[in-house]
Amino acid sequence: MKYFFSMIIPFFFCVNIYSQTIDNIEFVKVAENQKFPEGPAWNGNDAIYSSNCYGDWITRISNSKADTFIIKPTKPFNFGKTNGLTFDKEGNLFVCDYGEGKILKINKKGETTIYADGYLGEKFNRPNDLAFDKYGNLYFTDPKSYDKNLLDGRIFMIEKKSKKVILIWDSLAFPNGIAFSKDGKNLFVCESAKNRILKFDVMKKGRIKNQTVFIELPGGDPDGIAFDIKGNLYVAHFGGQAIIVISPTGEIIKKIQTPGKKPSNIEFAGHDMRDLFLTEDETNCVYKTRVEIPGLKLFN
Repeated sequence: MKYFFSMIIPFFFCVNIYSQTIDNIEFVKVAENQKFPEGPAWNGNDAIYSSNCYGDWITRISNSKADTFIIKPTKPFNFGKTNGLTFDKEGNLFVCDYGEGKILKINKKGETTIYADGYLGEKFNRPNDLAFDKYGNLYFTDPKSYDKNLLDGRIFMIEKKSKKVILIWDSLAFPNGIAFSKDGKNLFVCESAKNRILKFDVMKKGRIKNQTVFIELPGGDPDGIAFDIKGNLYVAHFGGQAIIVISPTGEIIKKIQTPGKKPSNIEFAGHDMRDLFLTEDETNCVYKTRVEIPGLKLFN
């Protein structure tokens, strides 16, 4: 059953420039007055969408204009708080609703449905971030406690055809950002409470094996992640005031200072995939910059 309520409220848009000492990167503010922005997602055409974890809306940024989409319907549909976002190849927006423990699907018409709401009769903990593989299966992280000693975080996969929810990994300390390598053979997951990024091998049926530590990042929590076309991993280092760029072999190439201390997530976008969007939670803004190496187009 579908329930939908939508309205658009224009945001005040302004442009601020933040010069960087590393690579002379500049950040342009494209949305402000957000409430803990997170989960930026490129629709593959003309807009970036981002969540407001402490608000009830998803922001759309297009042509240097930010609009707010209120998608919290009235009863009986209980919409909670959103975090990670991603699009499929048909243009549907998939949403981590950590407030209600659900994965939502919003089609191009703005109609909202529940894509998955639990596992073995119990709702998910706090769905955080999500990514499609090249076959259209949806993977998402499901943390619970933010404590390195409480290993109650999980990774799930939702099969494209059957919509079956499969637990593919557990016993993690707050699994967070998630992304596939260019060839789809490896899955990378930020284990934020342990300040590290994990690497898994992806098997033929979508299951994962061989957990290894790809890199440890003290001084902050690895949060959202994204790859460029050369296989370098960009990491929003929450609390570290940086986007850290890591080589395919796990070496830090550079650190890009961010406008605030709490960068939460990143997304490559634009016609040439050289626009890099950043959600930042100290300033409660969304920023945009240009990078040299294009980002990896997602499996969508």
